[in-house]
Amino acid sequence: MDILIVDGYNVIGAWPELRKLKEHDLASARDVLISKMAEYQGFTGYKVIIVFDAHLVQGVEKKYTNYQVDVIFTKENETADERIEKLAKQLINIRTKVYVATSDYTEQWAIFGQGALRKSARELLTEMESIEQGISKKVKAIHEQKPVSKIPLTDEVARIFERWRRGEK
Repeated sequence: MDILIVDGYNVIGAWPELRKLKEHDLASARDVLISKMAEYQGFTGYKVIIVFDAHLVQGVEKKYTNYQVDVIFTKENETADERIEKLAKQLINIRTKVYVATSDYTEQWAIFGQGALRKSARELLTEMESIEQGISKKVKAIHEQKPVSKIPLTDEVARIFERWRRGEK
């Protein structure tokens, strides 16, 4: 199994759309990131875990699942980097590849030293844009497919049935 651990605020700060949104609504920026990572998870099959620093959301550690993406807010005096390093160490094994998405250079080397693979926020953005294009193409192809009839119909009869289906005369 492949796992992607995302440094939430680091990625929000690196993606132009999320950085702009964060300026006036941090909660919405987090929600958009979670939604995009759910699409990423669904398309790639990776398990996605997003870690947010507690310094921007005070209190005790909080974990929840949203769109089947695990979201973690660290304990009050724990950084996202510390939590990501612990998670990577716990999750890496012979059957599991762990990727960490962050543009924090120091963090990249720390997790790389533990055996995790690194992705910069920019690489993740490029990959996400490609995934969104792939999803759009699949949705468009599904919509363009003509429903298959069990009996052969001429185009004229099919048009008549379609008008009837829509309630037209």
